[in-house]
Amino acid sequence: MPMDISAVIYVLAFASAFMAMHAVLGFGKKAVAKTRINTRLKVKETQNTVADLIVELRRQRGLDGEGNQRLAMRWFNDLVTRSGLNFQPTQWAALAGGLGAVGFGLAYWFLDSLVIGVVAALLASTALPVFFLKYMAAKREKLMGAQLPDALEIIVRSLEAGHPVPTAVTLVGKEMPDPIGSEFGMAADEIAYGSSLEEAVKKLAERTRQPDVELFAATVRLQARTGGNLASLLKINAATVRARQKMRLKINAASSEARASALILTAAPFLVMAAMYLLTPSFYGDVIHERFIQIGLGACFFWIVVGNVVMRQMINFKV
Repeated sequence: MPMDISAVIYVLAFASAFMAMHAVLGFGKKAVAKTRINTRLKVKETQNTVADLIVELRRQRGLDGEGNQRLAMRWFNDLVTRSGLNFQPTQWAALAGGLGAVGFGLAYWFLDSLVIGVVAALLASTALPVFFLKYMAAKREKLMGAQLPDALEIIVRSLEAGHPVPTAVTLVGKEMPDPIGSEFGMAADEIAYGSSLEEAVKKLAERTRQPDVELFAATVRLQARTGGNLASLLKINAATVRARQKMRLKINAASSEARASALILTAAPFLVMAAMYLLTPSFYGDVIHERFIQIGLGACFFWIVVGNVVMRQMINFKV
């Protein structure tokens, strides 16, 4: 009998610990979700007026107080804005300098060439940050395209309930998570500050450079000029966006084999070289200082890059 009571106590203790852990994890997930939804609202809590909020949000996206690009290189400014990252020039410059130093150190250590080290430093400090920004911008654009149909549904239902368009846009900014929640929230703040609806959606499209968002902005501006039922137009818009999303998914599925082949063919030479360097360091170590070997390895790397560019163009379909 005492053994049965002990077993019951152990089972209850285990169940209590499991439920407590589940509650903690569930609370953490809800907290993370709430943080994502309220990213713009957190910035709002630190600002006194709507004007200060708009200026701060634009500053974080690499824009000036009027919402225009403030960097000399427009393509880089556009990339920073589309990435959604908090633009901090000092930290970004320090990070680029650190990457350049690491690239120079690795290249000089393995190849013992000052010229190659300088080239590696330049590539690491410029190309790597640009590629990272491109990756973040593409990831954000893809997520925004997936969120847009739900955002349009919220606007349609709000309009059918009798709310004006600015109120519907504000509702999306409050209810939708990032990135589309913050983008529509910025548009709502601009409208509240005095901008017209057409100007707000125009800046929204310019910030995101997302084709489906540009279609939404064009629909709103066209309706404002010609009239008509905006709710019906946005319903058609949402259906069109969903159809385009399905087509993109089909294209990704059809090109998955080619993308996997490109990844394997690109990684294989580097994996083989790394394995040979670890197993037999003298295989390349004895001849790496020869000019002919350096030129040959450089040519191989160049052709790998060319092959990846060609394969990317073969599977990069625009929808």
